[in-house]
Amino acid sequence: MDALIYDHVRTPRGRGRPDGSLHEISSAQLAAQVLKALAERSRLDTELIDDVVLGCAQPVGEQGGNIGRAAVLAAGYAQSVAGQQVHRFCASALEAVNAAAAQIMTGASDATIGGGVESMSRTVMGADSGAWSADPWVAYRNYFAPQGIGADMIATLDGFSRTDVDAYAVESQKRAAIGWQEGRFQRSVAPVRDLLGEVVLDRDEHMRPDTTLDALAKLKPSFVAQGAAGFDAVAIQKYPQIETVRHVHHGGNSSGIVDGAAGVLLGNRAFGERTGLKPRARIKAFTSIGSEPTIMLTAPAAVTHKLLKRCGMSLRDIDLFEINEAFAAVVLRYMRVLDLDPGKVNVNGGAIAMGHPLGATGAIILGIALDELERRGLGTALITLCAGNGLGTATIIERL
Repeated sequence: MDALIYDHVRTPRGRGRPDGSLHEISSAQLAAQVLKALAERSRLDTELIDDVVLGCAQPVGEQGGNIGRAAVLAAGYAQSVAGQQVHRFCASALEAVNAAAAQIMTGASDATIGGGVESMSRTVMGADSGAWSADPWVAYRNYFAPQGIGADMIATLDGFSRTDVDAYAVESQKRAAIGWQEGRFQRSVAPVRDLLGEVVLDRDEHMRPDTTLDALAKLKPSFVAQGAAGFDAVAIQKYPQIETVRHVHHGGNSSGIVDGAAGVLLGNRAFGERTGLKPRARIKAFTSIGSEPTIMLTAPAAVTHKLLKRCGMSLRDIDLFEINEAFAAVVLRYMRVLDLDPGKVNVNGGAIAMGHPLGATGAIILGIALDELERRGLGTALITLCAGNGLGTATIIERL
């Protein structure tokens, strides 16, 4: 049974710090406003929704305790709508969309919503440290190093220079600015409102469209201190062919810390006929994979190969690629390994420019890919993210 995409909505992404525009909006409210927007846009009787599956990468405090169900109730959905929370680090929202789609494909549900939420200004990154980093026995056995060290390891192993990663970051900013200037995101962004109903943010606020190579060259690498604290030595133990880790990543060529939420409305054909909604795309296939956990950021290429093989497809069958810009070297490696045309990858910029709300990004970039397929009149997109502890998830969608 086909899992069809009927609509998708996201919030704008606010700077993930106390002076960011979304800091006063709780995680549950961010997610609830997305759910409300989906219902209002489709004039949806929410009793028809079977389940809401939300990703969240820091499921502690206000983001814990099954934020999926909390958002359902905060949004005023019918009490009968179930809710659940999915955690696959940065791939959480894409995994949530896949899980929601699987319910439809198996006939367990007629209509679901998959998505995610993360308030990085309110729940500090690392609050959910877990065994992979906090348990010495686990960390030692897996040669644990923070993600920034992994990104710099990719640059070292693959020979990407500081200029290479900075140039990619400048291009991300440029593409995102053009996307906003031409209104490519407008259709799918729901303004976030405060308790009085006043709009607090209607546009991604992390962007720096005037970024230049010269400006980025003045920034100091962010992960030198972590490396000196012993993590470079750990990484070199895992990769003894390297003498020194070259630290090239910094705030300007890494994903932005932001707040945000997103949701994707999914259903079978009977749901569309009952509601009068027209499907926009089909979830063709999805899968996940594990990768080497010290670097932990190399899975996108491997999971792409795995998914295409399962579908009997090739790279030539994919019109657009969306890969989360966790760090510039992650995308550069992905394009090199798969020999991709940069003109087909992240054509509207990515998380370096607009930010990466950890548990929501997968649903955001899936929606961006769908909108761009429609804008260009293309057929197929592949969406993928690397994730903490050596994980990767990928999904293929087909425009209808």
